[in-house]
Amino acid sequence: MTVRVAVLAADGTEEIELTSPVAVLRVAGAEVTIISLQKGEFQAVKGDIYPSNRITAERAVADSSPADYDALLLPGGVFSPDKLRMDPVAVDFIRDLATAGKPVATICHGSQSLIEAGVLQGRRGTSWPAIRTDLANAGATWVDEAVVIDGNLLFSRSPDDLDAFNPAIVKHFGLAG
Repeated sequence: MTVRVAVLAADGTEEIELTSPVAVLRVAGAEVTIISLQKGEFQAVKGDIYPSNRITAERAVADSSPADYDALLLPGGVFSPDKLRMDPVAVDFIRDLATAGKPVATICHGSQSLIEAGVLQGRRGTSWPAIRTDLANAGATWVDEAVVIDGNLLFSRSPDDLDAFNPAIVKHFGLAG
């Protein structure tokens, strides 16, 4: 069975936090669909503020159903999660996947989308340190570790953790033994 992974991101996503995991997931055999607020290109960044490449979203979140996916990847970057959390359709998409018990992986600021979806109460996770208080205010226990798994949620802190994050998501998404 092919594992279908939704990658939800918008303008301002940290490029490496999307492209590196997507490449690893595709090599592992996942069917990856990049989804954004609108179908078409959006602007990625490097180091949160420096424009890098444009990334093509194959689908708009409004035209996507959580039922069509087995897992969800939420890359970070300062601006992308902020845009997603302001969009009720994106928040519902995230909440539906997370509350259905499907595996969700997030890195860096991506956890902000989980805050808005209201799925962090009583969870243990990590993120970029600047939003640790936000996670705590959402009911999560923040820890300073490269990869944290709590049930169906997997968290990582930053692009510096990609060497640990990438193999962890492959396993978390059911693509490796």
